[in-house]
Amino acid sequence: MMYSVSLWIGLASLSIALHQHTVAGFHVGGSSFITATSKRSTTMLSMSSQRNNNQDKEFMGRRKALSQFLGGIVSSAFLLQNVPPARAFENKISNKYDDRPKRRGPLPKDLGVSNRLTIEYDEYLGLKTCGPAPNCFSSTIPVEEDPDHSIPAWSWPESVADPKTAFIQLNEVLQSYPPGQNGVDGGGFSIKAADPDKGYTYVVYEALKNGYYDDVEFAYIESAGKGSVQVRSSSRVGYLDYTVNAKRLNWIAKELRAKGWNAPGVDYNTHKGYFLENQQS
Repeated sequence: MMYSVSLWIGLASLSIALHQHTVAGFHVGGSSFITATSKRSTTMLSMSSQRNNNQDKEFMGRRKALSQFLGGIVSSAFLLQNVPPARAFENKISNKYDDRPKRRGPLPKDLGVSNRLTIEYDEYLGLKTCGPAPNCFSSTIPVEEDPDHSIPAWSWPESVADPKTAFIQLNEVLQSYPPGQNGVDGGGFSIKAADPDKGYTYVVYEALKNGYYDDVEFAYIESAGKGSVQVRSSSRVGYLDYTVNAKRLNWIAKELRAKGWNAPGVDYNTHKGYFLENQQS
């Protein structure tokens, strides 16, 4: 019983001492022990408050930085949405499909006139041939090697004095080409190279909806025959061309024939395989 009373008294004393210790931190007249403890507590509270303030400042700094970063992203996205379509041709027939992703394809690396090899490894000077897809024609290919892609070279009339004059006339026809004729090339076209002195012209045509690019070349190669122009028209991407290359060449050839040129077109009789694969007759 005495142990219980003593234990109770001890616990009560400890409770009072702890209470005084806590309260003393807020009283000036406390004992030296309590006063020292009070100062230490005050210092700790001050340090804690300063740390919280620093954390608040750091948080606000992060928040401000994040807000500026996100604001920059939104601004950049807004600017990108207002950038006009890249490389769109000015003579396209409509802006209706400008918001569609375009599949223009990479620029072929081996365009132009250069030394090349036939399938039998015979060397020749000319334009590029065609791959297996029914979306290309080239007069460089011998008809016996590839009848589905081979077309005859075009030749200017005797009234045209020289290659330079012939290419000036050819370029005039090319410049008059109407985008969208016969339902093709609605995205317009651009003459990328035109050098009558060297006898070479290079034009890029674009499909209206998906932006497919087709490369078309004309070249005078003296060794290929006097008065003749080599021709090549090819799609960059895809397999079928749905007769786009044929329709384009046929329009140009028709205009040149009206000027006295010998410029055969592409039709079902000459390229049956091409039209069958493209489901056209």
